[in-house]
Amino acid sequence: MVSLPSPVSFLLSHVNIVAVTVFLIVCYVVHFYQKQCLSSIPPGPKPWPLVGNFGGFLIPSFIQRRFGQQSPSTDKSAVGVLTELTRLYGNVYSLFVGSQLVVVLNGYEVIRDALSNHPEVFSDRPDIPAISIMTKRKGIVFAPYGPVWRTQRKFCHTTLRNFGLGKLSLEPCILQGLDSVKTELLRLNEESGGAGVDLAPLITHAVSNVICSLILGQRFHHEDREFRSMLDLMDRGLEICVNSPAVLINVFPLFYYLPFGVFKELRQVERDITLFLKRFIARHRETLDPENPRDLTDMYLKELSAQHAAGNVDSSFTEDYLFYIIGDLFIAGTDTTANSVLWVLLYLVIHPDIQDKVQAEIDEVVGTHRALSMTDKGSLPFTEATIMEVQRLTVVVPLGIPHMASETTEFRGYTIPKGTVVLPNLWSVHRDPTVWDDPDTFNPARFLDDEGKLMRKEFFIPFGIGRRVCMGEQLAKMELFLTVTSLLQTFKFRLPEGTQPPSLRGRFGLTLAPCSFTVCVNPRR
Repeated sequence: MVSLPSPVSFLLSHVNIVAVTVFLIVCYVVHFYQKQCLSSIPPGPKPWPLVGNFGGFLIPSFIQRRFGQQSPSTDKSAVGVLTELTRLYGNVYSLFVGSQLVVVLNGYEVIRDALSNHPEVFSDRPDIPAISIMTKRKGIVFAPYGPVWRTQRKFCHTTLRNFGLGKLSLEPCILQGLDSVKTELLRLNEESGGAGVDLAPLITHAVSNVICSLILGQRFHHEDREFRSMLDLMDRGLEICVNSPAVLINVFPLFYYLPFGVFKELRQVERDITLFLKRFIARHRETLDPENPRDLTDMYLKELSAQHAAGNVDSSFTEDYLFYIIGDLFIAGTDTTANSVLWVLLYLVIHPDIQDKVQAEIDEVVGTHRALSMTDKGSLPFTEATIMEVQRLTVVVPLGIPHMASETTEFRGYTIPKGTVVLPNLWSVHRDPTVWDDPDTFNPARFLDDEGKLMRKEFFIPFGIGRRVCMGEQLAKMELFLTVTSLLQTFKFRLPEGTQPPSLRGRFGLTLAPCSFTVCVNPRR
């Protein structure tokens, strides 16, 4: 006897058939859309399942497999490999970090076209988990492009200029810190007995104190334990985010909450930095005199009170936002400039003939007793050309800060979907053999004309380009020039006897830092 299906089971079977059919149609549509979309994006290496190109595109052997053992590039750093990929895919190519599409822009013309000619499309910031967790997408460096960012950046830029940003009035603050550096260098060099001195802690401290005077209204002694701990925490936080397994947070965000290893350490670093900065904001709030603001923090709190008094409940000025602005400025105003100074000194140690020539120019123009000033800069073309040449070769932020396409757009014949992360490869601009002769060679004379005068070149862009160009560019240039020239006026730097120079490849993180090195410091007078 044949049993007939019940009405319920019959209905369910039809529901299942319909569900499966709908599922297959959706899968087909999604697959078709992705195929059409991916076919029009810039070319690039084939992604791996789940991780995309994350596990493979930075492996130097990738280049060797494509070119054989005689790879045309000697630079096997991550940014060097990214630049080398242009030989395979052109100046605009794609990568995937997990499922996230990343488009890398290479060469001056391409980067200028995107960031200067299409600023409304390419000025946004992506939601990168490791960064967003730390910054909450606030501040002025990592915040999304839009009205809030424009308001906050304009306020900060105007306020910092009022306190001396990029002006000669800031010179005494910079030179005061250098006097302390010189004294400490002599003491440490004598104690080392010829073993050499690590310049990094002193340079970082001096540079950081300049930005501290602008945003926190005070300077810190180099032996201040709390401040030293803060600098170490920020350095460690950047290192964890970029050069440790914690980078996997960008593919699997839940890894941030893992209760062990660098994931646990990263959360502790974030807590410690938060406590440090919020203590300063609290002190400023308690001692604020609206008629006599001391720094950017006072000015921000004053503006915050004015917004509240006016009943502007939708104002973007909040104490929470101030916290992230201070963090942004503290890191951006310390790490990049300190590394630039260290790179210049390292190159001059490795090239003592250039160091001698710079010092001869300083002696001729300034002498040995008068302190240097920014007014001397125009009279020291070889010195400035040397600094610029080191900036060209090192590019302390080689991939810039990641940008994002705020809308789907056509660019250079390709479709860039909305939400695509865009990396401007500044390293590729400064190592481009089509615009620089023998680009891998250290040659300050490339920035001088036949009469020895300084030449400005449009494709020299160490601070970026477009609306997201570094806000502290003028301050960084001032600190870099005064720090390098003041130290060279006073000291001769040499590698310790029998010591090999460190690799010039550097340590790649959010910034490109020189490998650790020590120098012997000898007074010139």
